[in-house]
Formats: sequence, C-alpha cells, structure tokens
Amino acid sequence: MKQSLGLFSLTMITIGLVVGMGIFRTASDVAMASGTPFIFFAAWILGGVIALCGALTFAEIGARNPVNGGYYKIFAECYHPSIAFALNAIIVIANAAALGGIALIGVDYLGATLRSWIIFNDAAKSWIAALSILIFFTINTRGLKLSANTLNALMILKIGMLIMIIFSQFFFDHQQIPIPLSDLNGYQRNDLQSLGLALVAVCFTYGGYQHTINFGGDAKEAKSKIPKSIVLGMLIVVILYLGANYSYFKIIGFNELKTATSIASIVGEKVFGTIGLLTFSALLFIGAQSYLNVMLMTNPRIMQAMAEDHRKPHPTKEPLLRDQPKIWLYVFTFISLIILIWARTFDQIMGFVMVLDSAGMALGAATLFYFRKKNSENIGFKLWWFPLTTLVFILSYLFVAFSIAIDNPFLSLTGLFIFCGFVLLYFALIKYFNRKNTI
Repeated sequence: MKQSLGLFSLTMITIGLVVGMGIFRTASDVAMASGTPFIFFAAWILGGVIALCGALTFAEIGARNPVNGGYYKIFAECYHPSIAFALNAIIVIANAAALGGIALIGVDYLGATLRSWIIFNDAAKSWIAALSILIFFTINTRGLKLSANTLNALMILKIGMLIMIIFSQFFFDHQQIPIPLSDLNGYQRNDLQSLGLALVAVCFTYGGYQHTINFGGDAKEAKSKIPKSIVLGMLIVVILYLGANYSYFKIIGFNELKTATSIASIVGEKVFGTIGLLTFSALLFIGAQSYLNVMLMTNPRIMQAMAEDHRKPHPTKEPLLRDQPKIWLYVFTFISLIILIWARTFDQIMGFVMVLDSAGMALGAATLFYFRKKNSENIGFKLWWFPLTTLVFILSYLFVAFSIAIDNPFLSLTGLFIFCGFVLLYFALIKYFNRKNTI
C-alpha cells in the first residue's frame, strides 16, 4: 500500500530497527570489553552521541531521497556501480545475520522461561529461532499494513519492557556495595583499546535507524516525516538505553553483568522473584519478534531497489523479479536462515555483522557530501553543524572497524574477502549480460 505510513508508524519503525534484542543482551559484552564501570558508561554515552550524529545525517539523506529502497539508491548514485552493488550486497547479508542473532536472543529468553523443563543446545536454539523467522515471514507476505500494525503492537510492548526495567531499580533493595567507577583491579587493556571494543557491541545495539529511509515511497509527506521519525526515534532510544544500563548496573552488579546473557530475566528475578523471571522472559521473547518483523519489512525493499535499477546487474529482466517485493522477501528470508544455521551463536554473528556494517555506515553517511554539493536548496530538513556532525559519525565507525581488525583479524579479513567477492561478481554479471545482449 503506497504512502500508508504516518509519523507514528515511521517512528515505531525507526525504534524497531534499533531496539532489537541487543539492549537485553549486549550490555554483558560491553561490560566484559570495558573492564571498568567508568568505560562501560562512557561507551554507552559516546555511542548515543555517535548514534544521534548518524540519525541527523541520515535524516537529511532520507529527506533528499524519499523513495523505496533509499539506502541502496544513495550508494548507486554516489559510488561506482561495482562498489554500490558490493556494499548493498554485504549490507543485506549483515542484516540477515543480525536478524538471525536477534532471533537467537529471543530463544535465550524463551529458554530462561522454560529452563526448569527444557534444556536448549545451540542446534535446538537455531531451529526454534528459524521457526520464529518463518512466522513473521508469513505475516509479511500478507502486506505492508498488517506488518506495520503488528510492528506497532510489538514495539509498544518492547518499549514498555524497557520502562519496566528502568523503574525496577526503585523497587530493588540493593544490598551489594557498588563497584567504584575507577576500580581497575585485574584489568589489563588500555582505556582506548577497551573503549574501542566496547563500542563494537554498543554500535551494534544502536544501529539500524539508517534503514528507515527505505520506506520513503511508503510514507505520507516523506520529505518531512522521514527525518522527523529518525531523529525522534533515536532520541527515545538513547534515553531508554542509558536508563536500562544504569538499572542493569545497579540491580545485577558490574561483575555479574559481565557473564549474564538473559539480562532482563535476571533483573526480573532479582526484583520480583520467580514470577518476575517468568514474566520478563516471556515478554522479552515476544518482544524479540518485533525486530524480526521490521527487518523482514525493510530488507526486501533494498533488494527490490537493486533489481529495479537497470544500471546494475540483476539475475533477470523479467517483471516478476523486478516488480514484486514478495520475491525478495523469500530470498532475504532464505539468506537469514542459512546464516542462522551456520553461525549458531550470537557472539559470532555480532562480530561478523559489525565488520560488514561499519564500512556501510561510514560510506553511507559520506554520501551527504555528494548530495549537498549536487543540490544545496532547502529541502525541509538540514543537518545541524554540517560537516562536523557527519565527520564525527564517520570517524567513529572507522574507529570501530579498526578495533575489530586489531582484536579479531579473521573477522576483518572475512568481511574484506566477501566485499571483494561481490565486486568480482558484479563484473562477472556485467560480462555475462553484455555477451547475452550481443547474441
């Protein structure tokens, strides 16, 4: 349904793209990487600033490109076709991997609810996560309106869960002595290295808002509503994230947080006992489904935009594949399931996603320089403090990419090989179609 999304639905989409289940899981990864509470909170605050810089940047980009699949279109216009093809291909793969990772977190919370009766191994978790993806794949085949309404309901539930976690600290009788923010006992890394590794998980948790620009063709008054929804959504997200992490620190304690996985379930159990554990776990499993839904809404639009762009190679020029988004929903779901079954654990998926996503985010934000030079007229929204805001965002993601390369060269090389593979695939397809057209 064209132009059926208003400001509320677009804001819920922005929040849904960001608030997957990362905030209910990655706090432990950030705590482990940080080593000290001071760096832990510094990473979340700095990550919020970076995310707001990115939100403002992509808000203007979205206002300048109010079309479906806008995240693909900006690369296609600003970079060489081979680079645009490769970047969008790895972005789709990164998003498919993120979808699988969030599905696994949802299953972890389901396991916390049923741990007295069932023990899940990695293989069982993967298959249950796959079933969740297939359920929301079915919903998305029914159309955009049903998907958007389902997302709105699930996002209200998830935001409610975050608010419950934030206010749980006021009902918690804190008996432990808080760890001083400057405690460095047993800590080996330097502060900059720790901050970089902590930002990997933080940026993963804050990421996703840039894909709101994929709904430009479905939005009412897109040039004004897309930027408003991105900025408003990210302001809400930053406030919720900082409040939730302070509650984790106060209720769970920093040392226990380092090894926690089902964080919200632990909060519920510590504050409200067994009933809290079961309630929080069940609600978080349901809440995880909103991220699955929104990712299945947005990524087929990227793939459809790639197929419709006649300057780029695509497997066929038949109208069925170019004009039917359902075809790309099938393809994206299939890719997600393959990665999910292959990777199996959330930590592997998160590292893989951030290797691919860091390059895409930095290069995506850099397109604003091109669009500003091409057209400087007033479009209804202009980024504040340009170019400083955009440069802060780009340099921050390059720092994250560098941190991953130092800590895990294998993941970085894997991402580089995948990117180069898609560049080569582009030229192979170009050669194939040129030869076919001459016959």
